[in-house]
Amino acid sequence: MFIADLHIHSKFSRACSKDCDIEHLSWWALRKGLTVLGTGDFTHPAWSAELKETLVPAEPGLFRIRPDLEKRLIRDTPPRCAGPVRFLLSVEISTIYRRDDRTRKVHHLLYAPSFEAAGKITESLAKIGNLASDGRPILGLDSRDLLEITLSADPGCYLVPAHVWTPWFAVLGSKSGFDAVRDCYADLADHIFAVETGLSSDPPMNWSCSSLDGYRLVSNSDAHSPPMLGREATVFDTPLDYFAMAAALKTGGGLAGTIEFFPEEGKYHLDGHRKCDTRFDPERTRQLAKTCPVCAKPLTVGVLHRVAELADRPPGFRPPDAAGFTSLVQLPEIISELLATGPKSKKVVGEVGRLVAALGPELTILRDVPLDDLRRAGGSVLSEAIARLRRGEVIRDAGYDGEYGTIRLFKPNELNGAALFSLPNPAAPRPKTTSPAAPPGPPAPPAPPGAPPPPPPPPPPP
Repeated sequence: MFIADLHIHSKFSRACSKDCDIEHLSWWALRKGLTVLGTGDFTHPAWSAELKETLVPAEPGLFRIRPDLEKRLIRDTPPRCAGPVRFLLSVEISTIYRRDDRTRKVHHLLYAPSFEAAGKITESLAKIGNLASDGRPILGLDSRDLLEITLSADPGCYLVPAHVWTPWFAVLGSKSGFDAVRDCYADLADHIFAVETGLSSDPPMNWSCSSLDGYRLVSNSDAHSPPMLGREATVFDTPLDYFAMAAALKTGGGLAGTIEFFPEEGKYHLDGHRKCDTRFDPERTRQLAKTCPVCAKPLTVGVLHRVAELADRPPGFRPPDAAGFTSLVQLPEIISELLATGPKSKKVVGEVGRLVAALGPELTILRDVPLDDLRRAGGSVLSEAIARLRRGEVIRDAGYDGEYGTIRLFKPNELNGAALFSLPNPAAPRPKTTSPAAPPGPPAPPAPPGAPPPPPPPPPPP
């Protein structure tokens, strides 16, 4: 079983970190506990050339980092995070076009099993728009025609609609989408077998719409910087193989579930206007006739509202063959809450690094490490925080109109005083754990000249 994040971006996409290169992405994949990453942006000429320079073939349809770079990666990775990293050729395409007297804006994820297949897609799309301007190109192309280009490139190529509920740029979005996935892809709709649910929705929200029963639900990070990898991801129980993964998405066999945001943390969960500081649940929005009471302009209708519009089942319905899911908060966000400082502060970065060195990758800490081991390595407060997370006992402050929400694990007064034990001093010697002895030293030793050091925390993603 392994975890894959198949929607990310390179340094050639707008508003993305300069550290989104293969070496930094590989290091962070191991740090997070990811085995397969999408490359993102394979239609961008410079990124395509860089991919061909830094990747070599591995298992069928997958690639690994070049051997000399892999040696540096192993040397610079915390030993408890060691493992394989594979890449799968991917790209996100933004299409803007007119259909049925409406402007449609839809994002799509394209996957290819070889550079040859990716090159055929690139060649076709280059005739339509400028692929060098952005790693996620914007093309005046009907979604149906983009799917045809994808399918024509190679029998192994496939397309997944991206973050399907996002208001502005998605197949079911409230601003420019359709009321059904089939409507978007017309006569080729039967070739769509999976949809990406996005940060602002989770599987139970999608299960309320019977029109989605024919699609496997996948989740990915849409990371614009390496530390955001794995904030959402998909779990596979298949061989490490592009074609086996694609078959799991088609049939459900080997699709073990997803790792999710709590949907309230997504930046389009509720309705509202960020500039007007107005945020509403769907019922209040309906009372306001979808109009902002401050500026009198249309409200941005969020994912919760849009799902409710298309739902034909009661809350709590679960299809019998649905894969499971786990809702998580990123480890730096948890430590940030406990230490009452920013998630990118030196204090938080140091403590997360210490925990990773002692216990393993971040996703392993959040999902699998026994609570007693967490208590010994990180203190009673951390152990209690992750116990609450695993039980889904969180405090939710929902996002809206492009503003991320906040998920907390403690009420403010719980972290004041002696209600719970404090975290250990990050500078103190690392406690013993029940797992094999943790290696000495920091989580990522300084690299010698020529090797990429572990990247500093980048600016927040847009």
